[in-house]
Amino acid sequence: MNSKLTHWVLGNSCCNSRWEDAYNRFESEDEEVRKFKKRLGYLGAGIWSRDATIVDLFCGSGRNLSCLERMGFSDLHGVDLSPRLLSRYSGSANLYVGDATALGFPEKWADVIIVQGGLHHLPNLSLNLGKCLDEIHRVLKPDGLFVMVEPWVTPFLNLAHWCCRRKIICRMSAKVGALAVMIEEEKETYFSWLSNSELILQELNSRFEKKFLVTALGKFNFVGTPAVIQRQAPLSQHSSL
Repeated sequence: MNSKLTHWVLGNSCCNSRWEDAYNRFESEDEEVRKFKKRLGYLGAGIWSRDATIVDLFCGSGRNLSCLERMGFSDLHGVDLSPRLLSRYSGSANLYVGDATALGFPEKWADVIIVQGGLHHLPNLSLNLGKCLDEIHRVLKPDGLFVMVEPWVTPFLNLAHWCCRRKIICRMSAKVGALAVMIEEEKETYFSWLSNSELILQELNSRFEKKFLVTALGKFNFVGTPAVIQRQAPLSQHSSL
């Protein structure tokens, strides 16, 4: 059973029940856990300390947390806006109903923060992406890792979009049909994300030092450490001209 369920915020999920139902049809839990295990291995999780404090943001029903548990990690924390999705998780991680732009964790506390497919749900990307990345930067230890996997425009993703627009393919493939529903339900934030690569890279590079970056098969795979950010001193501290 869950060791803790904490509510930082009260309110509605960013994604409606139709999106959540499609998400749960898209892949079985075992399929997604196997996918996450392969992906995390690719991103270097095999050499992380099993005692690391790991936060999974936009964790949904906790399948990435289940994957991390199976890999031997135990100090796990999941954050999502949807109590409905969080209720589907049955592992031992601590769960938090909360907003990734206002985390309740202490400063310099986490060893690893992971986001897999959550940042593209942010409304008002130009405002909220910076807030979310600021929070991740604040909570990570100076030598901590930020691991990010998000959709990205590649030939593979263009092909997937083409398939989703064909009703006959959606009827023939439950997976494509579920993906089409998810895209339709999140289209405003999803296509805003895909059309703002320059902004995303700028916000990311201003806060994190890149250790790994690969775009392939419709995904942006990134691992970075917190950069030292030079804050401008208040105006009163500047010498007068």
